[in-house]
Amino acid sequence: MDLPQSRSWEFDPLNTRVPATKIEVTVSLVVLYLQAVGTKEWREFGRTEVIDNTRNPDFVRKFVLDFFFEEKQNLRFDVYNVDSRSCNISKHDFLGQTFCTLGEIIGSTGGRLERTLSGIPGKKCGVIILTAEELSNCRDIATMQLCANKLDKKDFFGKSDPFLVFYRSNEDGTFTICHKTEVIKNTLNPVWQPFTIPVRALCNGDYDRTVKVDVYDWDRDGSHDFIGEFTTSYRELSRGQNQFNVYEVRHGMEVACNPSQPTSLHYMSPYQMNAYAMALKAVGEIIQDYDSDKLFPAYGFGAKLPPDGKISHAFPLNGDNDNPNCVGIEGVLESYFQSLRAVQLYGPTNFAPVINKVANCAAEITDGSQYFVLLMITDGVISDMVQTKEAVVNAASLPLSIIIVGVGPAEFDAMEELDGDEVRVSSRGRLAERDIVQFVPFRDYIDRSGNQVLSMARLAKDVLAEIPDQLLSFMKSRGIEPRPALSSSPLPQLHRHI
Repeated sequence: MDLPQSRSWEFDPLNTRVPATKIEVTVSLVVLYLQAVGTKEWREFGRTEVIDNTRNPDFVRKFVLDFFFEEKQNLRFDVYNVDSRSCNISKHDFLGQTFCTLGEIIGSTGGRLERTLSGIPGKKCGVIILTAEELSNCRDIATMQLCANKLDKKDFFGKSDPFLVFYRSNEDGTFTICHKTEVIKNTLNPVWQPFTIPVRALCNGDYDRTVKVDVYDWDRDGSHDFIGEFTTSYRELSRGQNQFNVYEVRHGMEVACNPSQPTSLHYMSPYQMNAYAMALKAVGEIIQDYDSDKLFPAYGFGAKLPPDGKISHAFPLNGDNDNPNCVGIEGVLESYFQSLRAVQLYGPTNFAPVINKVANCAAEITDGSQYFVLLMITDGVISDMVQTKEAVVNAASLPLSIIIVGVGPAEFDAMEELDGDEVRVSSRGRLAERDIVQFVPFRDYIDRSGNQVLSMARLAKDVLAEIPDQLLSFMKSRGIEPRPALSSSPLPQLHRHI
Protein backbone atom coordinates (compact mmCIF):
# COMPACT_ATOMS: atom_id res chain seq x y z
CA MET A 1 0.00 0.00 0.00
CA ASP A 2 1.38 3.36 -1.04
CA LEU A 3 0.35 6.00 1.44
CA PRO A 4 1.76 9.42 2.34
CA GLN A 5 4.03 9.48 5.34
CA SER A 6 1.66 11.79 7.19
CA ARG A 7 -1.95 12.15 6.15
CA SER A 8 -5.14 12.91 8.01
CA TRP A 9 -7.65 10.09 8.10
CA GLU A 10 -11.16 10.25 9.50
CA PHE A 11 -11.70 7.30 11.74
CA ASP A 12 -15.19 6.12 12.58
CA PRO A 13 -16.30 3.60 15.24
CA LEU A 14 -19.19 2.95 12.88
CA ASN A 15 -21.31 0.92 15.23
CA THR A 16 -21.26 -1.68 17.94
CA ARG A 17 -23.45 -4.64 18.68
CA VAL A 18 -23.78 -5.39 22.37
CA PRO A 19 -25.51 -8.60 23.55
CA ALA A 20 -28.61 -8.35 25.74
CA THR A 21 -27.94 -8.03 29.45
CA LYS A 22 -30.04 -7.65 32.58
CA ILE A 23 -30.10 -3.96 31.78
CA GLU A 24 -32.62 -3.75 28.94
CA VAL A 25 -31.87 -0.06 28.25
CA THR A 26 -28.31 0.30 26.95
CA VAL A 27 -26.76 3.78 26.81
CA SER A 28 -23.55 3.35 24.81
CA LEU A 29 -20.27 5.24 24.62
CA VAL A 30 -16.96 4.36 22.92
CA VAL A 31 -13.63 5.71 24.20
CA LEU A 32 -10.55 5.70 21.94
CA TYR A 33 -7.07 5.37 23.44
CA LEU A 34 -3.71 5.77 21.68
CA GLN A 35 -0.57 4.02 22.92
CA ALA A 36 2.52 6.20 23.35
CA VAL A 37 5.50 4.86 21.41
CA GLY A 38 8.11 5.26 24.15
CA THR A 39 6.28 4.59 27.40
CA LYS A 40 3.61 2.24 25.99
CA GLU A 41 1.16 4.19 28.10
CA TRP A 42 -2.46 4.33 26.90
CA ARG A 43 -3.77 7.87 26.62
CA GLU A 44 -7.37 8.82 25.96
CA PHE A 45 -7.79 10.46 22.55
CA GLY A 46 -11.52 11.06 22.45
CA ARG A 47 -15.05 9.83 23.06
CA THR A 48 -18.07 9.34 20.87
CA GLU A 49 -21.40 10.86 21.74
CA VAL A 50 -23.69 8.91 24.06
CA ILE A 51 -26.48 7.01 22.31
CA ASP A 52 -29.54 5.97 24.29
CA ASN A 53 -31.76 2.91 24.23
CA THR A 54 -30.06 0.64 21.72
CA ARG A 55 -27.67 -2.27 21.68
CA ASN A 56 -26.66 -1.44 18.11
CA PRO A 57 -25.51 2.20 18.29
CA ASP A 58 -24.37 3.99 15.11
CA PHE A 59 -22.11 6.86 16.18
CA VAL A 60 -21.94 10.24 14.45
CA ARG A 61 -18.79 11.64 16.07
CA LYS A 62 -15.60 10.77 14.20
CA PHE A 63 -11.93 10.75 15.23
CA VAL A 64 -9.40 12.48 12.95
CA LEU A 65 -5.92 10.95 13.20
CA ASP A 66 -2.66 11.53 11.32
CA PHE A 67 -1.52 8.29 9.72
CA PHE A 68 2.21 7.53 9.56
CA PHE A 69 2.99 4.67 7.22
CA GLU A 70 6.35 3.96 8.81
CA GLU A 71 4.95 3.73 12.38
CA LYS A 72 2.84 1.17 14.20
CA GLN A 73 -0.01 3.17 15.71
CA ASN A 74 -1.73 1.04 18.37
CA LEU A 75 -5.36 1.80 19.19
CA ARG A 76 -7.72 0.62 21.94
CA PHE A 77 -11.48 0.95 21.97
CA ASP A 78 -13.42 0.62 25.21
CA VAL A 79 -17.21 0.41 25.15
CA TYR A 80 -19.30 1.50 28.14
CA ASN A 81 -22.88 1.55 29.29
CA VAL A 82 -23.38 5.06 30.65
CA ASP A 83 -25.10 5.10 34.05
CA SER A 84 -24.86 8.79 34.93
CA ARG A 85 -23.69 12.19 33.68
CA SER A 86 -20.29 11.72 35.30
CA CYS A 87 -17.24 12.32 33.09
CA ASN A 88 -15.31 9.79 35.19
CA ILE A 89 -15.25 6.70 32.98
CA SER A 90 -14.83 4.40 35.98
CA LYS A 91 -18.35 5.34 37.09
CA HIS A 92 -19.86 3.55 34.09
CA ASP A 93 -20.28 -0.15 33.25
CA PHE A 94 -17.56 -1.65 31.09
CA LEU A 95 -19.04 -3.64 28.16
CA GLY A 96 -15.89 -4.76 26.32
CA GLN A 97 -12.83 -3.62 24.36
CA THR A 98 -10.71 -4.39 21.32
CA PHE A 99 -7.17 -3.62 20.16
CA CYS A 100 -5.86 -2.98 16.65
CA THR A 101 -3.53 -0.68 14.69
CA LEU A 102 -4.55 2.22 12.51
CA GLY A 103 -2.81 0.50 9.62
CA GLU A 104 -5.05 -2.57 10.04
CA ILE A 105 -8.17 -0.46 9.57
CA ILE A 106 -6.80 1.48 6.59
CA GLY A 107 -5.49 -1.72 5.00
CA SER A 108 -8.77 -3.62 5.39
CA THR A 109 -11.00 -4.09 2.37
CA GLY A 110 -12.92 -0.88 1.87
CA GLY A 111 -11.26 0.57 4.98
CA ARG A 112 -13.72 -1.41 7.13
CA LEU A 113 -12.65 -3.63 10.03
CA GLU A 114 -14.95 -5.71 12.22
CA ARG A 115 -13.60 -6.87 15.60
CA THR A 116 -15.00 -8.93 18.45
CA LEU A 117 -15.15 -7.16 21.81
CA SER A 118 -13.60 -8.93 24.82
CA GLY A 119 -12.47 -8.14 28.34
CA ILE A 120 -15.17 -9.73 30.48
CA PRO A 121 -14.28 -13.38 31.26
CA GLY A 122 -16.90 -15.91 30.22
CA LYS A 123 -19.10 -13.37 28.47
CA LYS A 124 -19.75 -12.54 24.82
CA CYS A 125 -19.31 -8.79 24.59
CA GLY A 126 -20.47 -8.20 21.00
CA VAL A 127 -18.61 -6.68 18.05
CA ILE A 128 -17.43 -3.26 16.92
CA ILE A 129 -17.14 -2.09 13.31
CA LEU A 130 -14.41 0.43 12.50
CA THR A 131 -14.07 2.39 9.26
CA ALA A 132 -11.47 4.83 7.95
CA GLU A 133 -11.28 7.19 4.99
CA GLU A 134 -8.54 9.58 3.91
CA LEU A 135 -9.67 13.17 4.32
CA SER A 136 -9.58 15.57 1.42
CA ASN A 137 -8.03 19.03 1.67
CA CYS A 138 -11.45 20.66 1.34
CA ARG A 139 -12.00 23.26 4.06
CA ASP A 140 -15.48 24.39 2.99
CA ILE A 141 -18.24 24.68 5.58
CA ALA A 142 -21.92 24.14 4.72
CA THR A 143 -24.79 25.73 6.63
CA MET A 144 -28.27 24.49 5.88
CA GLN A 145 -31.79 24.42 7.25
CA LEU A 146 -34.44 21.87 6.37
CA CYS A 147 -38.19 21.66 6.78
CA ALA A 148 -40.79 19.08 5.76
CA ASN A 149 -44.46 19.02 4.87
CA LYS A 150 -47.11 16.30 5.19
CA LEU A 151 -44.86 13.59 6.61
CA ASP A 152 -46.34 10.18 7.30
CA LYS A 153 -48.14 9.84 10.66
CA LYS A 154 -46.48 7.14 12.76
CA ASP A 155 -47.73 7.68 16.33
CA PHE A 156 -51.11 6.17 17.23
CA PHE A 157 -52.11 8.86 19.73
CA GLY A 158 -50.31 11.78 18.10
CA LYS A 159 -48.63 12.81 14.89
CA SER A 160 -44.89 12.09 14.49
CA ASP A 161 -41.70 13.18 16.20
CA PRO A 162 -39.45 13.49 13.13
CA PHE A 163 -35.69 13.83 12.88
CA LEU A 164 -33.20 13.52 10.01
CA VAL A 165 -30.09 11.35 9.68
CA PHE A 166 -27.49 12.28 7.03
CA TYR A 167 -25.18 9.67 5.49
CA ARG A 168 -22.29 10.06 3.05
CA SER A 169 -21.62 7.33 0.52
CA ASN A 170 -18.46 5.23 0.60
CA GLU A 171 -16.48 3.79 -2.32
CA ASP A 172 -17.83 0.28 -1.63
CA GLY A 173 -21.45 1.40 -1.90
CA THR A 174 -22.09 1.53 1.85
CA PHE A 175 -23.06 4.64 3.82
CA THR A 176 -21.54 6.30 6.90
CA ILE A 177 -23.62 8.44 9.23
CA CYS A 178 -22.37 12.02 9.42
CA HIS A 179 -25.11 14.11 11.07
CA LYS A 180 -28.35 13.90 13.03
CA THR A 181 -30.80 16.73 13.51
CA GLU A 182 -32.76 17.40 16.66
CA VAL A 183 -36.18 15.80 17.16
CA ILE A 184 -39.23 17.99 16.50
CA LYS A 185 -42.12 16.72 18.64
CA ASN A 186 -45.68 16.02 17.50
CA THR A 187 -45.77 17.49 13.98
CA LEU A 188 -46.03 16.40 10.37
CA ASN A 189 -44.60 19.73 9.18
CA PRO A 190 -41.31 20.12 11.08
CA VAL A 191 -38.85 22.98 10.72
CA TRP A 192 -35.41 21.96 11.97
CA GLN A 193 -32.84 24.38 13.33
CA PRO A 194 -30.04 25.52 10.97
CA PHE A 195 -26.82 23.54 11.37
CA THR A 196 -23.25 23.76 10.11
CA ILE A 197 -21.18 20.81 8.90
CA PRO A 198 -17.74 20.56 7.24
CA VAL A 199 -18.12 19.63 3.58
CA ARG A 200 -15.48 16.92 3.92
CA ALA A 201 -17.62 15.31 6.65
CA LEU A 202 -20.63 15.41 4.33
CA CYS A 203 -18.94 14.18 1.14
CA ASN A 204 -15.14 14.29 1.71
CA GLY A 205 -14.85 17.21 -0.67
CA ASP A 206 -16.44 15.38 -3.63
CA TYR A 207 -19.34 17.67 -4.57
CA ASP A 208 -21.09 14.95 -6.58
CA ARG A 209 -20.79 12.14 -4.04
CA THR A 210 -24.19 10.82 -3.01
CA VAL A 211 -25.61 12.06 0.28
CA LYS A 212 -28.51 10.02 1.68
CA VAL A 213 -31.00 11.49 4.14
CA ASP A 214 -33.30 9.25 6.19
CA VAL A 215 -36.38 10.58 7.96
CA TYR A 216 -37.39 8.86 11.22
CA ASP A 217 -40.12 9.14 13.81
CA TRP A 218 -38.45 9.20 17.23
CA ASP A 219 -39.51 6.63 19.85
CA ARG A 220 -38.43 6.73 23.47
CA ASP A 221 -37.38 3.07 23.47
CA GLY A 222 -34.95 3.61 20.58
CA SER A 223 -36.99 1.67 18.01
CA HIS A 224 -37.39 4.69 15.73
CA ASP A 225 -39.89 4.30 12.88
CA PHE A 226 -38.60 4.80 9.35
CA ILE A 227 -40.66 7.40 7.44
CA GLY A 228 -38.70 7.62 4.19
CA GLU A 229 -35.52 8.76 2.50
CA PHE A 230 -34.11 10.82 -0.34
CA THR A 231 -30.69 11.16 -1.93
CA THR A 232 -28.89 14.27 -3.10
CA SER A 233 -25.36 15.67 -3.37
CA TYR A 234 -23.55 18.66 -1.92
CA ARG A 235 -23.63 20.33 -5.31
CA GLU A 236 -27.41 19.88 -5.43
CA LEU A 237 -27.81 21.09 -1.84
CA SER A 238 -25.67 24.16 -2.48
CA ARG A 239 -28.01 25.11 -5.32
CA GLY A 240 -30.51 26.14 -2.64
CA GLN A 241 -28.49 29.11 -1.41
CA ASN A 242 -31.00 31.47 -3.00
CA GLN A 243 -33.92 29.11 -3.54
CA PHE A 244 -35.51 25.98 -2.08
CA ASN A 245 -34.47 22.46 -3.01
CA VAL A 246 -37.53 20.22 -2.85
CA TYR A 247 -37.23 16.45 -2.37
CA GLU A 248 -40.07 13.96 -2.31
CA VAL A 249 -39.63 11.52 0.56
CA ARG A 250 -40.60 7.97 -0.37
CA HIS A 251 -39.34 4.53 0.43
CA GLY A 252 -36.34 4.06 -1.83
CA MET A 253 -36.96 7.07 -4.07
CA GLU A 254 -33.83 8.97 -5.17
CA VAL A 255 -33.50 12.58 -6.27
CA ALA A 256 -30.25 13.04 -8.19
CA CYS A 257 -28.31 16.19 -9.02
CA ASN A 258 -29.76 17.67 -12.19
CA PRO A 259 -27.58 18.93 -15.10
CA SER A 260 -30.53 20.99 -16.35
CA GLN A 261 -30.00 23.41 -13.47
CA PRO A 262 -28.00 26.54 -14.45
CA THR A 263 -25.70 26.16 -11.43
CA SER A 264 -24.52 22.72 -12.53
CA LEU A 265 -21.11 22.58 -14.23
CA HIS A 266 -22.77 20.22 -16.73
CA TYR A 267 -25.57 22.68 -17.52
CA MET A 268 -26.43 22.60 -21.22
CA SER A 269 -27.10 26.25 -22.02
CA PRO A 270 -28.47 27.16 -25.45
CA TYR A 271 -26.26 30.27 -25.42
CA GLN A 272 -22.78 29.13 -24.36
CA MET A 273 -20.69 26.04 -23.64
CA ASN A 274 -20.23 24.73 -20.11
CA ALA A 275 -16.76 24.30 -18.62
CA TYR A 276 -16.55 20.62 -19.64
CA ALA A 277 -17.40 21.38 -23.26
CA MET A 278 -14.97 24.31 -23.34
CA ALA A 279 -12.09 22.14 -22.10
CA LEU A 280 -12.95 19.35 -24.54
CA LYS A 281 -13.13 21.71 -27.50
CA ALA A 282 -10.05 23.75 -26.54
CA VAL A 283 -7.70 20.76 -26.30
CA GLY A 284 -9.44 18.54 -28.82
CA GLU A 285 -9.48 20.90 -31.77
CA ILE A 286 -5.70 21.28 -31.62
CA ILE A 287 -4.62 17.73 -30.94
CA GLN A 288 -7.06 16.12 -33.39
CA ASP A 289 -4.94 17.47 -36.24
CA TYR A 290 -2.26 14.92 -35.28
CA ASP A 291 -4.65 11.94 -35.38
CA SER A 292 -5.03 10.31 -38.78
CA ASP A 293 -8.48 8.73 -38.43
CA LYS A 294 -10.07 11.37 -36.14
CA LEU A 295 -11.70 8.59 -34.07
CA PHE A 296 -11.58 9.26 -30.33
CA PRO A 297 -12.64 6.77 -27.64
CA ALA A 298 -14.51 8.83 -25.02
CA TYR A 299 -15.37 7.61 -21.52
CA GLY A 300 -17.25 8.94 -18.54
CA PHE A 301 -16.47 8.14 -14.93
CA GLY A 302 -18.73 8.41 -11.89
CA ALA A 303 -22.31 7.62 -12.91
CA LYS A 304 -25.20 5.19 -12.51
CA LEU A 305 -26.01 3.64 -15.86
CA PRO A 306 -29.39 2.63 -17.22
CA PRO A 307 -31.34 0.45 -17.01
CA ASP A 308 -30.34 -1.05 -13.64
CA GLY A 309 -28.43 1.86 -12.08
CA LYS A 310 -25.06 0.06 -12.07
CA ILE A 311 -22.22 2.34 -10.95
CA SER A 312 -19.38 2.73 -13.45
CA HIS A 313 -16.09 4.63 -13.43
CA ALA A 314 -15.25 3.91 -17.09
CA PHE A 315 -18.25 3.83 -19.42
CA PRO A 316 -18.34 4.82 -23.12
CA LEU A 317 -20.07 8.16 -23.63
CA ASN A 318 -21.72 6.89 -26.80
CA GLY A 319 -23.16 3.90 -24.94
CA ASP A 320 -21.38 1.37 -27.20
CA ASN A 321 -19.08 -0.90 -25.18
CA ASP A 322 -17.79 -2.60 -28.33
CA ASN A 323 -16.93 0.63 -30.13
CA PRO A 324 -16.46 3.69 -27.87
CA ASN A 325 -15.04 5.79 -30.73
CA CYS A 326 -16.53 9.19 -31.53
CA VAL A 327 -15.98 10.87 -34.90
CA GLY A 328 -14.01 14.07 -34.36
CA ILE A 329 -14.26 16.49 -31.45
CA GLU A 330 -17.83 17.34 -32.46
CA GLY A 331 -18.70 13.67 -32.11
CA VAL A 332 -17.21 13.63 -28.62
CA LEU A 333 -19.25 16.69 -27.62
CA GLU A 334 -22.44 15.17 -29.03
CA SER A 335 -21.87 11.92 -27.11
CA TYR A 336 -21.13 13.89 -23.94
CA PHE A 337 -24.41 15.80 -24.12
CA GLN A 338 -26.37 12.65 -24.96
CA SER A 339 -24.79 10.85 -22.02
CA LEU A 340 -25.87 13.61 -19.62
CA ARG A 341 -29.48 12.91 -20.55
CA ALA A 342 -29.11 9.16 -20.04
CA VAL A 343 -27.02 8.62 -16.88
CA GLN A 344 -27.25 9.76 -13.27
CA LEU A 345 -24.11 11.52 -12.02
CA TYR A 346 -22.73 9.66 -9.03
CA GLY A 347 -19.62 9.92 -6.85
CA PRO A 348 -16.98 9.07 -5.79
CA THR A 349 -14.45 10.41 -8.32
CA ASN A 350 -12.22 7.48 -9.28
CA PHE A 351 -9.47 8.03 -11.87
CA ALA A 352 -7.68 4.67 -11.90
CA PRO A 353 -10.22 2.67 -13.98
CA VAL A 354 -10.02 5.05 -16.97
CA ILE A 355 -6.23 5.42 -16.76
CA ASN A 356 -5.81 1.64 -16.67
CA LYS A 357 -8.20 1.18 -19.61
CA VAL A 358 -6.23 3.59 -21.82
CA ALA A 359 -2.89 2.24 -20.58
CA ASN A 360 -3.93 -1.23 -21.72
CA CYS A 361 -4.46 0.16 -25.24
CA ALA A 362 -1.07 1.94 -25.18
CA ALA A 363 0.68 -1.24 -24.00
CA GLU A 364 -0.30 -2.98 -27.23
CA ILE A 365 1.71 -0.56 -29.44
CA THR A 366 5.10 0.44 -28.06
CA ASP A 367 7.18 0.53 -31.26
CA GLY A 368 6.92 4.32 -31.58
CA SER A 369 4.34 4.30 -34.38
CA GLN A 370 1.60 5.57 -32.10
CA TYR A 371 1.43 7.83 -29.03
CA PHE A 372 -1.63 8.20 -26.79
CA VAL A 373 -2.94 11.31 -25.03
CA LEU A 374 -5.59 10.92 -22.31
CA LEU A 375 -7.60 14.04 -21.47
CA MET A 376 -9.48 13.83 -18.15
CA ILE A 377 -11.90 16.56 -17.04
CA THR A 378 -13.24 16.53 -13.50
CA ASP A 379 -15.00 18.79 -11.02
CA GLY A 380 -14.47 16.51 -8.02
CA VAL A 381 -11.64 15.80 -5.63
CA ILE A 382 -10.01 12.47 -6.51
CA SER A 383 -11.23 9.60 -4.33
CA ASP A 384 -8.81 6.80 -5.25
CA MET A 385 -5.44 8.55 -5.02
CA VAL A 386 -3.52 5.41 -4.00
CA GLN A 387 -4.84 3.41 -6.96
CA THR A 388 -4.38 6.36 -9.33
CA LYS A 389 -0.74 6.86 -8.37
CA GLU A 390 -0.16 3.15 -8.99
CA ALA A 391 -1.85 3.47 -12.40
CA VAL A 392 0.28 6.51 -13.32
CA VAL A 393 3.53 4.81 -12.30
CA ASN A 394 2.62 1.77 -14.41
CA ALA A 395 1.61 3.95 -17.38
CA ALA A 396 4.81 6.04 -17.28
CA SER A 397 6.69 3.35 -19.20
CA LEU A 398 4.12 3.43 -22.03
CA PRO A 399 3.61 5.80 -25.00
CA LEU A 400 1.04 7.83 -23.05
CA SER A 401 0.54 11.35 -21.67
CA ILE A 402 -2.27 12.35 -19.31
CA ILE A 403 -3.86 15.81 -19.19
CA ILE A 404 -6.14 16.54 -16.23
CA VAL A 405 -8.31 19.66 -16.26
CA GLY A 406 -10.11 20.58 -13.05
CA VAL A 407 -13.30 22.59 -13.52
CA GLY A 408 -15.39 24.34 -10.87
CA PRO A 409 -14.60 25.66 -7.38
CA ALA A 410 -13.31 22.44 -5.74
CA GLU A 411 -9.96 22.34 -3.96
CA PHE A 412 -7.61 20.46 -6.28
CA ASP A 413 -4.49 20.49 -4.08
CA ALA A 414 -4.23 16.70 -4.10
CA MET A 415 -4.01 16.70 -7.90
CA GLU A 416 -0.60 18.35 -7.68
CA GLU A 417 0.74 15.02 -6.40
CA LEU A 418 0.11 13.54 -9.83
CA ASP A 419 1.81 16.35 -11.75
CA GLY A 420 5.44 15.29 -11.43
CA ASP A 421 7.09 18.57 -12.44
CA GLU A 422 8.82 18.93 -9.07
CA VAL A 423 8.45 15.57 -7.32
CA ARG A 424 8.13 12.43 -9.45
CA VAL A 425 5.03 10.34 -8.73
CA SER A 426 5.75 7.16 -6.77
CA SER A 427 3.81 4.10 -5.71
CA ARG A 428 4.90 1.37 -3.33
CA GLY A 429 8.49 2.51 -3.49
CA ARG A 430 8.59 2.74 -7.31
CA LEU A 431 9.17 6.06 -9.05
CA ALA A 432 7.42 6.86 -12.31
CA GLU A 433 9.81 6.33 -15.20
CA ARG A 434 8.73 9.65 -16.78
CA ASP A 435 6.61 12.66 -15.90
CA ILE A 436 3.46 12.00 -17.95
CA VAL A 437 0.80 14.02 -16.09
CA GLN A 438 -0.10 17.68 -16.58
CA PHE A 439 -2.79 19.11 -14.25
CA VAL A 440 -4.36 22.56 -14.46
CA PRO A 441 -7.45 24.14 -12.87
CA PHE A 442 -9.56 25.69 -15.62
CA ARG A 443 -10.51 28.66 -13.45
CA ASP A 444 -6.96 29.97 -13.76
CA TYR A 445 -7.50 30.49 -17.52
CA ILE A 446 -10.98 32.00 -17.61
CA ASP A 447 -11.02 35.45 -19.17
CA ARG A 448 -12.55 37.98 -16.80
CA SER A 449 -14.47 39.65 -19.60
CA GLY A 450 -16.23 36.37 -20.38
CA ASN A 451 -14.45 35.77 -23.68
CA GLN A 452 -14.72 31.97 -24.07
CA VAL A 453 -12.48 31.83 -27.13
CA LEU A 454 -9.65 33.51 -25.25
CA SER A 455 -10.17 31.27 -22.21
CA MET A 456 -9.97 28.15 -24.37
CA ALA A 457 -6.86 29.35 -26.19
CA ARG A 458 -5.06 30.00 -22.90
CA LEU A 459 -5.99 26.57 -21.57
CA ALA A 460 -4.94 24.68 -24.69
CA LYS A 461 -1.58 26.45 -24.94
CA ASP A 462 -0.65 25.58 -21.36
CA VAL A 463 -1.84 21.99 -21.13
CA LEU A 464 -0.40 20.95 -24.49
CA ALA A 465 3.00 22.59 -23.98
CA GLU A 466 4.51 19.51 -22.31
CA ILE A 467 3.23 16.89 -24.78
CA PRO A 468 6.13 17.18 -27.31
CA ASP A 469 8.78 16.74 -24.60
CA GLN A 470 6.86 13.82 -23.08
CA LEU A 471 6.64 12.13 -26.48
CA LEU A 472 10.37 12.62 -27.07
CA SER A 473 11.23 11.31 -23.61
CA PHE A 474 9.41 8.05 -24.40
CA MET A 475 11.10 7.69 -27.79
CA LYS A 476 14.55 8.31 -26.30
CA SER A 477 13.94 5.89 -23.43
CA ARG A 478 13.20 3.17 -25.99
CA GLY A 479 16.01 4.11 -28.36
CA ILE A 480 13.56 4.93 -31.16
CA GLU A 481 15.21 7.16 -33.76
CA PRO A 482 13.35 9.76 -35.87
CA ARG A 483 12.51 8.56 -39.36
CA PRO A 484 14.26 10.30 -42.27
CA ALA A 485 12.39 13.32 -43.56
CA LEU A 486 12.00 11.81 -47.04
CA SER A 487 10.88 8.44 -45.83
CA SER A 488 7.58 7.22 -47.14
CA SER A 489 6.86 5.66 -43.75
CA PRO A 490 3.98 7.32 -41.85
CA LEU A 491 4.82 9.63 -38.97
CA PRO A 492 3.94 8.55 -35.40
CA GLN A 493 0.22 9.12 -34.85
CA LEU A 494 -1.21 10.74 -31.73
CA HIS A 495 -4.19 8.81 -30.42
CA ARG A 496 -6.36 10.79 -28.05
CA HIS A 497 -8.66 9.35 -25.41
CA ILE A 498 -11.13 11.43 -23.45
